[in-house]
Amino acid sequence: MAEGKIIKALSGFYYVLHEEGIAQCRGRGVFRKNKITPLVGDDVIFEPTNETEGYIMEIKKRKNELIRPPISNVDQAVIIFSATEPAFNPFLLDRFLVLIEHNNITPVICITKIDLLDEETKSEINRYVQDYEHIGYDVIFTSAKTKEGIDQLRPYLREKVSVFAGQSGVGKSSLLNALLPQLSLKTNEISNHLGRGKHTTRHVELIQFENGLVADTPGFSSLEFTDLEAEDLSNCFPEMKKRADYCKFRGCLHVSEPKCAVKEAVEKEEIPKYRYEHYVEFLTEIKERKPRY
Repeated sequence: MAEGKIIKALSGFYYVLHEEGIAQCRGRGVFRKNKITPLVGDDVIFEPTNETEGYIMEIKKRKNELIRPPISNVDQAVIIFSATEPAFNPFLLDRFLVLIEHNNITPVICITKIDLLDEETKSEINRYVQDYEHIGYDVIFTSAKTKEGIDQLRPYLREKVSVFAGQSGVGKSSLLNALLPQLSLKTNEISNHLGRGKHTTRHVELIQFENGLVADTPGFSSLEFTDLEAEDLSNCFPEMKKRADYCKFRGCLHVSEPKCAVKEAVEKEEIPKYRYEHYVEFLTEIKERKPRY
């Protein structure tokens, strides 16, 4: 038996990185029977059948997992949003942040395509960035074209399993190409008709990078709060979580309850109003979610 990590899953095969190289493995039939799907990022025990092939026998316990993109055991998520084309979208960014926080993954916000910004848009985005940095998030500005910010991003990726996540067309693959030019990952322009990116990455794959692993993931434009309960949502907003103990009522949802420390902070502009409005929208969505049986 040998141990390794799944770095790619494609057409029923799992490519396992181990001390002596990469083995192309099949999963045991019992996984399918027990409705267990091996994920990229899984630490596994496999039985080699020759130098390059084998069977996955056991999946070790995951410390976390994401559904979209399907990946496990992530240390941090580099949430990539473009400054323009498509336009910076704080509502969608907050959806990503909520799901990343819910899965106990450290987020890093990366804003791409800053070479395309005019002064007015740059000023507007800087106001958002100041808010996110005040909350405690790390924010990096980058341009795959001019290479600005690339060296600032590199140290974040060393000796960690990182996932690049964001909607289509924000420049995830272009950013990875700037970090690792030898990859030559396929990229595409924005669809002018649809105003959103064309999907260029077709599967999740972990790429070795300076003693760490980086995942390029398929782009997507919708995220569902399928496993998040209403009472847990505010814990995914760090600026709300640290004030929750000062609310009058335990389990306060920060909407209609009296003497709510979070609402008081919004009124004092200590919490950005748009962040609170996003919270209320997400809370309504979770409450109206159809029950699963």
